[in-house]
Amino acid sequence: MPAAGSRSKTTALRTRGPVVAVVGRANVGKSTLVNRFLGRRESIEHPEPGVTRDPRGYPMEWGSVAFTIVDTGGWEPRARGLTAKVVAQAERAARAAHLIVFVVDATTGPTADDIAVAKTLRRAPVPVIVVANKVDSPSVEAELFAFERLGLGRPLPVSALHGRASGDVLDVIVSHVRDIELPEEPEGEPEIGVAIAGRPNVGKSSLFNRLAGTDRSIVDEAPGTTRDAVDEVISAGGTRFRFVDTAGIRRKVKNASGPEYYGLVRSLRAVDEADVVIIVIDAKEGPTEQDQKIAQRVADSGRAAVVVLNKWDLVDEDQRMFLEREVEEKLHFVSWAPLLRTSALTGRGVERILPAVRRVRESWDTRVPTAQLNAWLREVEDRIPLGGRGPRPTKLRYATMARTRPPEVVLFSTGSVSDQAVRALERRLRERFGFEGTPIKVVVRARPKRYGVRGR
Repeated sequence: MPAAGSRSKTTALRTRGPVVAVVGRANVGKSTLVNRFLGRRESIEHPEPGVTRDPRGYPMEWGSVAFTIVDTGGWEPRARGLTAKVVAQAERAARAAHLIVFVVDATTGPTADDIAVAKTLRRAPVPVIVVANKVDSPSVEAELFAFERLGLGRPLPVSALHGRASGDVLDVIVSHVRDIELPEEPEGEPEIGVAIAGRPNVGKSSLFNRLAGTDRSIVDEAPGTTRDAVDEVISAGGTRFRFVDTAGIRRKVKNASGPEYYGLVRSLRAVDEADVVIIVIDAKEGPTEQDQKIAQRVADSGRAAVVVLNKWDLVDEDQRMFLEREVEEKLHFVSWAPLLRTSALTGRGVERILPAVRRVRESWDTRVPTAQLNAWLREVEDRIPLGGRGPRPTKLRYATMARTRPPEVVLFSTGSVSDQAVRALERRLRERFGFEGTPIKVVVRARPKRYGVRGR
């Protein structure tokens, strides 16, 4: 297996080097082949056809050549409804590629859909190579001549399941893309990793598409349309925002199975690895128990956060104040996160998201100088009862910032400090230094005096 603010502008996918799009009808093994190329399970594999929906790009390297392999949904020329949206995304990914890998099923021979797709690909302005998957025996390989009628050359035999000839296919891919020169991305532009998280059907993908300025994620009325995390880079105001639209989180990992399990695992991983998490809530329904669990996950992972009440245009005026109080009470885990009210359908309030993400990311990475922290400590130490035990009251001696992302402040004391006092100190830290949208960890290290002991 091979080892592996201002007007915004977007790139189609998270890319590194030339883009290689893997296309083909449903259930021919595209995701299995992509995972074989990567040397790890990244794309969701499942016997159920149509599991892959949104294109997903994976940077990889073979023979010292870096490129991006893009897994796409099943291509069905006569598709309708949700499937037609999947096909449109696959076609878009193919148009943006520098090389197209057309995967067919060697065990079935060329189908009518294969012939229809091949007719479209013959007009592609980039090279197309045909890969016949599921060649698990010499007898199957002997039948590959039938695929030459597709008019795209002789197919390359491969077994994605067993790894047979996958390296040979990668060699051919590299021979096509090694000399492609791409414009260099501007250096010095800061990047913020952002995950959009929430329950199914709260409007995450619609918000994502609004921010990206393109229909990057498939949007459909059916809950759970997004099966896997989808990446997009948005440049705005001198900052690169690397967004990840996650699959809807509706239950615990241990209660999920099949494609939902893998999508859920990747969604939680995206939350844990992001700089900022946008927690999207359906304003019509208000915060639910699952929203609370998502908010708790964000807080526990130490990520900065922005809470978005989407579908705000569907909430009656007399219900809005009640809804905001409910959010404040039920999402107290992230009470420090700014609350935005948006409508992905109309675009209302969406323009406030990127500035908010930038602000909370700055707070998440803020380091307060030790001198300023100790000046603050002298101001508040006599105003907050520390609740210490012993013959003398506890005193706070010194403060320093141990780390950022999220900020961690260490207070050195002469004795124990109550949890209530720690919470009060955190509130005072926020009042003085801001820290909008980020959790703060306050650690007290007690160094009690040794009463009754004389020095020599």
